[in-house]
Amino acid sequence: MKNPGLTSILSTVSAVALLTGCTAYSQGTDMAPSTQVASDATAIPVGTGYFASDSELPFLTPDFSRISEDDYVPAFEQGMAIQAAEVQAIVDNPEAPTFENTIVALEKSGRMLGRVARVFFALTGANTTDRLDEINTEMSPKLSAHSDSITLNPALFARVKAVYDNRAAMTMTREDAKLLEEAYKQMVHAGALLTDAQRDRVKAINTELSTLTTEFSQAVRAATNDQPLVVDTAEELAGLSDADIAAAAEFATSKGFDGKYAIALQNTTQQPLLPALENRATREQLFTLSHNRSDGTNPAHDTRLLLANIAGLRAEKAALFGEPDWASYTMYDRMAKTPRTALDFMEQMVPALAATQRREAALLNEAIASEGGNYEVKPWDWYRYANKVKAERYDLDEDAVMEYFQLEKVLEEGVFYMSEKLYGLTFERRTDIPTYHPDVWVYTVFEADGSELGLFFFDPFQRPSKRGGAWMSNFVDQSYLWDTKPVIYNVLNIPKASDGEVQLVSFDNVNTIFHEFGHALHGFFADQRYESLSGTATARDFVEYPSQVHEMWASYPEVLQNYAQHYETGEVIPIELVERIEAASKFNQGYDFGEVVEAALLDMRWSALTPEQASAIDTPEKVDAFERSALEDLGLEIDLVPPRYRSTYFNHIFSSPAGYSAGYYSYLWTEMLDRDSRKWFIDNGGMTRENGQHYRETVLSRGGTMDYFVMFENFAGRQPDVGPMLEARGLTDGAD
Repeated sequence: MKNPGLTSILSTVSAVALLTGCTAYSQGTDMAPSTQVASDATAIPVGTGYFASDSELPFLTPDFSRISEDDYVPAFEQGMAIQAAEVQAIVDNPEAPTFENTIVALEKSGRMLGRVARVFFALTGANTTDRLDEINTEMSPKLSAHSDSITLNPALFARVKAVYDNRAAMTMTREDAKLLEEAYKQMVHAGALLTDAQRDRVKAINTELSTLTTEFSQAVRAATNDQPLVVDTAEELAGLSDADIAAAAEFATSKGFDGKYAIALQNTTQQPLLPALENRATREQLFTLSHNRSDGTNPAHDTRLLLANIAGLRAEKAALFGEPDWASYTMYDRMAKTPRTALDFMEQMVPALAATQRREAALLNEAIASEGGNYEVKPWDWYRYANKVKAERYDLDEDAVMEYFQLEKVLEEGVFYMSEKLYGLTFERRTDIPTYHPDVWVYTVFEADGSELGLFFFDPFQRPSKRGGAWMSNFVDQSYLWDTKPVIYNVLNIPKASDGEVQLVSFDNVNTIFHEFGHALHGFFADQRYESLSGTATARDFVEYPSQVHEMWASYPEVLQNYAQHYETGEVIPIELVERIEAASKFNQGYDFGEVVEAALLDMRWSALTPEQASAIDTPEKVDAFERSALEDLGLEIDLVPPRYRSTYFNHIFSSPAGYSAGYYSYLWTEMLDRDSRKWFIDNGGMTRENGQHYRETVLSRGGTMDYFVMFENFAGRQPDVGPMLEARGLTDGAD
C-alpha cells in the first residue's frame, strides 16, 4: 500500500493504514533524531530508550532481541514531542522560507517517531499480542492528533505555500519539485485552506476515524480468530488430507476443544478448504461462519455500526472540502484521478462477467446432477464443483499440482532465480539477524556487481497473531538523503505443515510469493533522495502493478523448470501440466474475477455516499440493506458469487482512516497495466537482463517521482490497453 502521508510527518498515522492491503509502505528511516531543522538546536528534546538512536545491526535493521512491549508507549510519546519541536523550529526560523529550510527540513523531521511506528505497526499486523492491541487503541488517536497538529498548522503551511508560490524562480531537480508539490498538495488535502472552524472539525473527525478504524480492525480479527468451524468427528472432514485433519485436531486442542476438530477462518469470504470437503453440511457450516462472521449473527461480533459511523464521518469530512463524497475527496492523487474513471473501467466488464457467471453456474449444476445431487450450486459448493469441472476439462488435480511446489524451493530457486535472470540479483541466507518470530527467514540481497542492495525478511506462515492476507513493507527505506538501503519484509498466510511434513504450497500461494516479492523489488530498486517518494510510495492504483507483473514469471517455463520439482521423485513439472494450468486459469472467472469486481464496486458505493445518505444508515439493519442494494444494482449473480469481502469484514477499506477505501478497484486497474506489460515482455524476448534493466529503469526505480501514465509510456512505448486483461480473464469472446 502507498503511504498517503506528507513526507515523514504522516508516517505515524498512515502506519495504521499500512497493514490493510496487499502491499504496505512506511515513511521514515533509521536515523538519529535530526536537529538540523532547529534555529536553536537545544530546543529539540533528546529521546531515550531503544528507539532514540540507530540500530547497530547491518542496514540499520531493528534489533528485535532488544525491543520489549514496554518500549513503545514512551517511544511514541517522545517521538511525537521531538517532531513537534522540530516542526516548531521550522515555523520559528527567522530566515525567509526556502526549499531547504522548510521542505527538506520537514522531510527530515520525525526520525524517532518513524522508527517506532514502522516496528510497532509491523508487529500489530504480523505478530500481535493483547498488549500491542491495547497500545494500538491508546496511541492511534494520539498519533492522529499529532499528525493534524502539523498538517493543519497555519504558520507551517504559510512557509510551505511561500516556497510553492515561488517555485518558478527556483532551480530544483525533478525530485525536488515533486517533493514540494506533494508537500503543498497534501497539506491542502489535509485542510490547510479551510477555515479555523472547519479545521477543528477535521481534526475531530480524524481522531474519531483513527479510533473507530482501529476498533474495526481488532473486531474483525477477533471475529475471525474466535469463530473456527468445530466438528465432532474426522468423518465430517472427509476429503481433507491426513495432514489437514491432524492439523485440525491440533488446532481444536489449542482452542480448548479437546477431542474435536477445528478449522480456522481465513480473511476472505471463500475458504481454502471448502473444495476438498465432501460433506455438504460441513461445507455450508464453514462458508456460513465466514460469510456471517461479524454481521451480528453472533452478537459478540458485530461491526455494522462501526463501519456505518466510519462511512458517515468520511462523507462529512469530504463535504468540508467541498467534495460530494469520500471517493471524490480521496482519489485526488490517484492515477485514475476520479471515481467516474474507475467506475467506467469496471462497469465495462460487467456484462461479459455476468454472462460468464450464469454460464459457469449451469456447468456446475450439470456436474452436481451427474453425481446424483438433488440441489443447485451454492457458494459453498462452487469451488468444489468448479475444480471437478476444471479437472475433467483440463485433466488437472490440484493436490497433485501442489506436490511440485516446496516452499523453500519456490522462494530460493524460483523467485530468487527469476530475480537473478532479470536483474542480476543474488541472495544469501542469514541466521545472525534477530527476527520478531522464529518462522521468519532473512536474506542479504546483492546487486549484479556484488554490492549489497538491502535486507529481506520473509514471514510465510499463518498464525493466530497475524492478520489475514499478504503484504510488503519496509523496516528501513532507501534514501540518498540519509544514505540508507532498504530493509523489506514480505508477510504471507500459508498454512504451516505439521512437524516432519514437507512444506508444500498451492499454485495460488506460489503466485502470491512471486507477487509480494514484486513489491519487494519495487522497494529494493528505489533510487530516490527523499524517502517520501522512494520505492513503493506511489499512487494506490499504481502500487500493485509492479507486483502483479512479477506473477508472470511463476509459470514462465525456464523459471518453472528450475524450482517446480516433485518433492518425492525430483521430476521437473511436465510442460503439458503447465499448459493445462495456464488453460485452466481462464476457467471459473465468473467467481474468481466476479468476487473481486463486486468487492471493488461495493467499496466505491460506500465511498460515494453523501453526508445525508450516510447519516441515514444508522442501524445494523440499514447497513445490511445498503450492502444488499449496492450489490444487487451490479447485475451480477451475487447470491452465487458473494463479494470477496463483505462490508463487515472488509479490512482494506474500514480498518484505517483511509486505507484502500475508494481504492479497491486498484487491483483491477493495475491488472490492466500488468497484463499489458506481460504482453510487452513476451513480445520483446521474455525474461532477459535487457528487459529487466529496462523495466527497472523506467518503472521500478522511479518511485513516486513522476506521472504514472508517462512512466508506463516510457516502459511500453504507448498508453495501456485493457484488451490483454480481458483476454487473460477469458472475457473477450464468451469462452470459458
